[in-house]
Amino acid sequence: MRYREILKNSIKRSNRIFLKLKYALFCLFFLTISLGSIYAQTERKIIKEGNEKYNSKKYSEAEIEYKKSLEKNKNSTAGKYNLGNSYYRQDKMDEAAGQYQSLLLNKDLSAENKAKAFHNLGNTYLKAEKFKESIDAYKNSLKLNPKDNDTRYNLAYAQAKLQQQQQQQQQNKDNKDNKDNQENKDQQKQDQKEDKQENKENKDSEQQKQGEEGKEDQKSAQKNKNEISKEDAEKILQALNNDEKQTQKKLTKKDATKISIDKKW
Repeated sequence: MRYREILKNSIKRSNRIFLKLKYALFCLFFLTISLGSIYAQTERKIIKEGNEKYNSKKYSEAEIEYKKSLEKNKNSTAGKYNLGNSYYRQDKMDEAAGQYQSLLLNKDLSAENKAKAFHNLGNTYLKAEKFKESIDAYKNSLKLNPKDNDTRYNLAYAQAKLQQQQQQQQQNKDNKDNKDNQENKDQQKQDQKEDKQENKENKDSEQQKQGEEGKEDQKSAQKNKNEISKEDAEKILQALNNDEKQTQKKLTKKDATKISIDKKW
């Protein structure tokens, strides 16, 4: 009898413990749902406030609200997408592209939202004049939503801008090449002019040198002409001596035949 009472009391205690545990689990489950709901409501509320700032063109303030929403839920699709839009409106193209690219990494993102993200990514590249990248983004968007005329128009516009950019780059290259060629030609002409001038100066210098040498030769010739050699001088002197002797002889002969007349006083 006592054994049955002990067993009965044990079962009652077990039932009471089970009920209490069941109640605790229920309360925990309810609390978790409630907190999740409150948390989600807070995230949505913050995004809503951000949207109000965005629609009022207060993009920097909207950016702050969207960042707050991502602090609550880092995987928030709306938070990332809208934050990217607020960056775009502030001309923060790199930041905007980063948000759209981060959003596209989400495998659970719907095709519609992916198309929108690619479209905005294309707009970001287009505004940054990265036309090749923008074309790829628009094409990816059209693969997901072929009927989007806005994306189709932007794609055509980006392709036209790319062609214009390539033509401008080619023209700039041609102009640079022409400029370089002209500069080379001008340099060659200048070099030739300098060479001619240098040659002329060298020629003039050589002629002047030759002229001076010619003058020296003339002076030397004149000097040589005016001067006689020692041998010639001796010949001339010998001739003069001979003439003088002949003259003396003649005078001597004349004296011998001279009539002497003495004057008388």
